[in-house]
Amino acid sequence: MGTEKSKKLFEEAKKLLPGGVSSPVRAIKPYPFYTKSANGSKITDIDGNVYIDYVMGYGPLLLGHNHPAIKEAVTNQLSDGWLYGTPSELEVSLAKEIIKLYASIDMVRFVSTGTEATMGALRAARGFTGKDKFIKIEGGFHGAHEAALVKAGSGATTLGTPDSAGVPRDFTKNTLQVPYNDIEAMTEAIEAYKDDVAAVIIEPVLGNIGPILPEKDYLKEVRAVTKENDVVLIFDEVITGFRLAMGGAQEYYGIIPDMTTLGKILGGGFHIGVIGGNREIMEMISPAGPVYQAGTFNGSPVSMTAGLAMINTMKKENVHEKINKTGETLRKALSDVVCDLGLKYSISGVGSMFKVFFGDRPHNYSEALKCDIGKFNIFFKKMFNDGIFLPPSQFETNFLSLAHSKEDIDRTIDAYQRNLK
Repeated sequence: MGTEKSKKLFEEAKKLLPGGVSSPVRAIKPYPFYTKSANGSKITDIDGNVYIDYVMGYGPLLLGHNHPAIKEAVTNQLSDGWLYGTPSELEVSLAKEIIKLYASIDMVRFVSTGTEATMGALRAARGFTGKDKFIKIEGGFHGAHEAALVKAGSGATTLGTPDSAGVPRDFTKNTLQVPYNDIEAMTEAIEAYKDDVAAVIIEPVLGNIGPILPEKDYLKEVRAVTKENDVVLIFDEVITGFRLAMGGAQEYYGIIPDMTTLGKILGGGFHIGVIGGNREIMEMISPAGPVYQAGTFNGSPVSMTAGLAMINTMKKENVHEKINKTGETLRKALSDVVCDLGLKYSISGVGSMFKVFFGDRPHNYSEALKCDIGKFNIFFKKMFNDGIFLPPSQFETNFLSLAHSKEDIDRTIDAYQRNLK
């Protein structure tokens, strides 16, 4: 596939942007393609190449690109203005919808990104408990803020720099880590620092190093040990919220945390983040309480409008039943392909999330790192040349959308079979 225009543009971008990109995971070697347009399940680059997209903006585009319901809602809102600096009825309406869907949420604070949401949730948990330390999962990614950049997933793992330069030791001295799917390690860490641990923050499904799924009863046991020791349990559902079910992974797995962070899908492709939790904790956030959180774009009317349109469309279209069924079909087909080819690879996923791991199916961060990255990189390029755009990392989840057709899926399975062989 000819990508000369993208190659030329990247040479210019390298002089203007660090590494030539605006986010590390977009740094495809030897150069990324530049998108001109996107619609439904397809993305078109500036050279005119069309790809079936399984990146979907790294998760937000559950309905597909350029969905008419989101476009219409946002276009109508633009005629009324797109930034007020005041409260609007839209944020009250969207808050009501979220609270109906998430059993863990009595109140919300709208922010602009998932990073802001997790940062604010941790601050609120610390303010509520009066304790400083928190526990995160190895390979869990909770945004690019200092305390969370320790053995992080996403681009940090892909680039081989899980710990960021420029983060003073004092910023991470209160960050404890335990392996995913290891309840003994979690229990030991909580009991060892019982008087100092404010919160556990966890992706119910590790999305930025996988997907890696929770083992049977793991999340239930995490809930039990945190409740027993008065530790705030935060579910980071920036990826899984609204993707596995309307009520996220907590509905899907039947677990109620103390706090929840949301983002990605709720905005329908527009920037949004949500800090949610029980009333007692949330009323610690300013101006109701002493935990400061603020932002010019908090409750942005455009994002609120997109959020309401997303929820209404998901309900009306019965989205989750449709795409989760597609996910099951695709994962089964890929398992058959790997088996028929006699490859020692594994398929992981849940709902509309999927991935081929170039190695045994991992249950945690350290096991994921044993996968053959070199072979994956070769495979990625072959799929790309076949017009299939996958996340350019062994450590990123592939996402389905409502827009992916049977024809897309059939073509994708054929490409997997051909290129894995």
